[in-house]
Amino acid sequence: MTTPGTAAENALITLREPGSAAAEAYRTLRTNILFSSLDRPLRTLLVTSSAPDEGKSSTLANLAVTMAQAEQRVLLVDCDLRRPSLHTLFGLPNERGLTSAILAQEDGSLPIQSTVVPGLQLLTSGPLPPRPTDLLGSRRMGALIEQLSASADIVLFDTPPVVAVTDAAVLAPRVDGVLLVLHAGQTRRDRAREARRLLEKVKAHIVGVVLNGARLERGYTY
Repeated sequence: MTTPGTAAENALITLREPGSAAAEAYRTLRTNILFSSLDRPLRTLLVTSSAPDEGKSSTLANLAVTMAQAEQRVLLVDCDLRRPSLHTLFGLPNERGLTSAILAQEDGSLPIQSTVVPGLQLLTSGPLPPRPTDLLGSRRMGALIEQLSASADIVLFDTPPVVAVTDAAVLAPRVDGVLLVLHAGQTRRDRAREARRLLEKVKAHIVGVVLNGARLERGYTY
């Protein structure tokens, strides 16, 4: 039997190998995001990619861990209502989640779960709906974003690839910033340009790009 703590520690390098170069890269990413938002505070941040399997969900989860380790109250929200994975990364159930909260007829306690990381909570996707874009673009979702941002220092949203479906583009104007994840040697340049174009078209605030799978330079002690 695998406990939630064991599942998260096995999947997330910031927990499994906190002294590794990869974990340090996530801490650098956290710092860069912090400094990029000095003039424009980021309370809500959306993460997307140009195509599937570029590592956006694991990037977001590791970033969330480092933010919580810096004593921030962090809330992860799985808005990938097509291929949700955050509940698997943290070893948590997914019977209720974001879709349950949006479809609830009355305001009540949200099905937010604590993770093994102090200060880090997760709102899983919940049951997958037939029309995810409609749900994410609803007025109820807008109200929910405001409710969530009031309960944490930063709220991080995981969304499907922006080129594949319109879910990320629908949510992007509703958050303070967007982080685009690409994969070295895998992401096609035309797809990266298209992802940027689609985000700029809806006037999203792109705070930066994360390049996954880049080769480490040898010969340095840091």
